[in-house]
Amino acid sequence: MNKIIFKQRLSENVVRIDVIAPVIATRAMAGQFVVLRVNDTGERIPLTIYSATETPGAIALIFQEVGATTKMLGALNAGDFIADIVGPLGRPATIASYDTVIVIGGGVGIAEALPVASALRKAGNRVIGITGARTKGLVILEAEMKAACDEVFVTTDDGTYGKKGFVTEQLQELLAKKISVGMIYAVGPVAMMRSVANLTKSYGIKTLVSLNPIMLDGTGMCGVCRCTIEGKTKFACVDGPEFDAHQVDWSELIARQSSFKTKEKESLERFHR
Repeated sequence: MNKIIFKQRLSENVVRIDVIAPVIATRAMAGQFVVLRVNDTGERIPLTIYSATETPGAIALIFQEVGATTKMLGALNAGDFIADIVGPLGRPATIASYDTVIVIGGGVGIAEALPVASALRKAGNRVIGITGARTKGLVILEAEMKAACDEVFVTTDDGTYGKKGFVTEQLQELLAKKISVGMIYAVGPVAMMRSVANLTKSYGIKTLVSLNPIMLDGTGMCGVCRCTIEGKTKFACVDGPEFDAHQVDWSELIARQSSFKTKEKESLERFHR
């Protein structure tokens, strides 16, 4: 059992919780994740480790309430317990010297983009951040991104905050200025990452994405998180979650993510009842 010691609602349906997990807290690196169960009969879900916390032995997790399990998790409060957490899982993000990098976070993906941006800057890179959300009320971690990056651009689909449009439009504007960019890192909705990959491929810029397909055990044994990278089958939980964006079979990934939409809807309906 892992105790929740802090809870904060960052937007209408995005929540941060700090959880006691001492082994994970001492070993976690940017880009890694955990797999947890809310209760003994619950499903396993992967969540990116946002950061260690000021409290020794605790980690911060940020998630969006979209399905039954995340809504159950979001209903817990400080003092409540989570059945179990396994981690850190996955390979850490590739942190190297690229000179100038652009880190893009879409929606709740900003929670994963932020620690990567921070690590890249500590490695001596100039970091430009781009964050995107559908509307002003869904913009999260803006101050934290500004502290982690040299420059940050905020976009919203409806123009209620920052620049109106998608993150790819802001990226296109930056690349059109012919600035020298050594690497681009993107994490967020699959459609967004695919659009970033298509854009950067035409510029020949190394682009990394963090994939979060369907996961179960998080150790590579079950195989449900398989994805196709450069024509080869990879398991996102152990071979990733970071991959070369230009090698991902995006059509297959999108199809696999939609495989259980009906079951997810039924589960959410049962939860509300």
